Amino acid sequence: MTDLVPSVSIDALIMKRDAMVERIQKAHDLLVETNELAEVLFGDESRGHRLALRNYGTGREFTSDVGLGDMIKEIDGRAWQYLLRESGLRTFMDSEARGKWDDAIAKNDVPKLTRESIEATFAAMYDARGLMFERGVIGVFRALSWDYKTNNGVMFGKRIILRHISDPVYGVRHEGSHKLDDLLRVMHVLDGKPEPEHRQGAYRRMSDARWPRDSKDIDLDYFSVRGFKNGNGHLTFQRPLLVDRMNAILAKHYPGALPASRDT
Repeated sequence: MTDLVPSVSIDALIMKRDAMVERIQKAHDLLVETNELAEVLFGDESRGHRLALRNYGTGREFTSDVGLGDMIKEIDGRAWQYLLRESGLRTFMDSEARGKWDDAIAKNDVPKLTRESIEATFAAMYDARGLMFERGVIGVFRALSWDYKTNNGVMFGKRIILRHISDPVYGVRHEGSHKLDDLLRVMHVLDGKPEPEHRQGAYRRMSDARWPRDSKDIDLDYFSVRGFKNGNGHLTFQRPLLVDRMNAILAKHYPGALPASRDT
């Protein structure tokens, strides 16, 4: 477990999570008890003036068992978010996997935070990193629009055009930067380099450079991106051999669709 998440103390995190749940349970019980005392003292009149905390996300009252469960799930959701961020495991994820986790966390649809659930989840994701790696290549390719002549319908060429990379008001879009992160991760690995740290990914680098407001072009090591007012990003690859290797991954999933690479 320490090999999977070296920067996070799992036992300490679980202890803190359990301590938070214990305090919330006590607060819930005290609030319920207070309302019961009020009903004894003031009768039916107190029912219209019940003390309650309300979850703004679900609208449910904290004093109900369902509302209490919602709050505990929210604690677990934030704990999983912290684990994925601090452990570096998000580095292995393609945009599809990140999107599923982000959606589950937003809906508090996550497993209870225990050592067993952490080990099972992280081990499964670590074992699937190869699949996520290839899925990142395929996902970016499928996202290409064939409305542009620059985009080749059967392979990655020297240049590609990705839509919805930026927004004229907010700058870099998360959706677009995730696609760029998929490409960067793949090209780092194909080049024999460590996978880039997700906290220093495309979104952070491009936002820090105020792209595309301050500069139409930005160099992301393996390719440059030129921004346009319509939100598109025009990518120019700088390593043709690595592009061939990405095309080999496409050929693995779509046999016979691509010509032989320069490797051969």
